[in-house]
Amino acid sequence: MLWTIFAVLMILWLLGLVSGHTIGGFIHILLVIAIVAVLIRIIQGRKPF
Repeated sequence: MLWTIFAVLMILWLLGLVSGHTIGGFIHILLVIAIVAVLIRIIQGRKPF
């Protein structure tokens, strides 16, 4: 489940990079959330992917 959320957030972030500044800082917030989710998973002792 967490891996799916991470993948979706990364795809949205990449789309934001390609589309320019149409969405603004929202995409970067999604990227930070995705990274935090992976870090939490690592800290809990699970594989990140």
